Amino acid sequence: MGHESRIARRCERAVVTAYSELRQIGTDDMAAFQACTSLYRIHHPEASLNEARMLVAEWIEHHLVLKDSGPTRGCACH
Repeated sequence: MGHESRIARRCERAVVTAYSELRQIGTDDMAAFQACTSLYRIHHPEASLNEARMLVAEWIEHHLVLKDSGPTRGCACH
């Protein structure tokens, strides 16, 4: 099981999984980031574009760059 499966929030898990899978198939970083920002806003239509970008960047850095398995501040959903 990938570490994405251990992420508690569905939207966070979806974003991290999507980004990872897009990068694995050769999607460039910015295109994958933009797709994941859009994905987050589907889960959270109330979020501003800037809020979505900040959270997606935080989650990608936390889980995929730093490979930190601890919780993130993230959003309030489950």
